[in-house]
Amino acid sequence: MDKTTQERAKMSGIVPNRNQILTLGDLVEFKEDMLREVKRVMRECASGAPGKKWLKSAEVKKLLGISHGFLQSLRDSGVLPFTKIGGSIYYDYEDITFMMSANKSA
Repeated sequence: MDKTTQERAKMSGIVPNRNQILTLGDLVEFKEDMLREVKRVMRECASGAPGKKWLKSAEVKKLLGISHGFLQSLRDSGVLPFTKIGGSIYYDYEDITFMMSANKSA
């Protein structure tokens, strides 16, 4: 590489500088972060619970396997509480689980 190419590569981050060199500690920390995240995703999948408190309409429809119209009727009838911010509608995951439990038949 000529000097200009080396300078451009260094500026774009391709050529590592002393602040970009990985240490064994960095790799161990990265591994632990990845394992924690994989475990969290696995727990979430096993429990069926999403990893967040507030869900958008598309997420609720997918979670419950319902259509847009049925979700609309749950909102309109007051069965499923929601919060509207701007043009987005959000549902509390706890409200969804409560609705499902309250309507469970024996």
